Amino acid sequence: MGTDYETDVVAWASEQARLIRAGRFDLLDREHVAEEIEDVGKSEQRELAARMAVLLAHLLKWQHQPERRGTSWELTIGNQRQRIRRRLEKTPSLCGCLKDPDWWADAWGDACDLASAETGIGMDRFARSCPWALATEVLNESWLPNG
Repeated sequence: MGTDYETDVVAWASEQARLIRAGRFDLLDREHVAEEIEDVGKSEQRELAARMAVLLAHLLKWQHQPERRGTSWELTIGNQRQRIRRRLEKTPSLCGCLKDPDWWADAWGDACDLASAETGIGMDRFARSCPWALATEVLNESWLPNG
């Protein structure tokens, strides 16, 4: 192998792609190739979690700061819902995340951290877990929490 994974991952990736295309599987850095492929899936999960956290944070802000509601928050909520739906349609295996209680706990925790930092509202004012149903509330284009 010519390029070291630890030295220059971009050059290494290009080299590994050339080896695969050439059918030179005997020369592949199999362990690192496998790690990189797994990381692609993890990256998709992180993107979904980040989008969900932003959406939930804005729903929390909408609920807890009715006097500050505005077009900007509505647009962010709508955009995140649309992007989450699109990501789930393009990568259906991500739907499994939405059924994972640990994934939800992390997304909710990140949302509460974000909402608290942006509003100054104490974490104790937010529910310990997401109080809203995914399909009928969180991802429903016409739903917004009361507050």
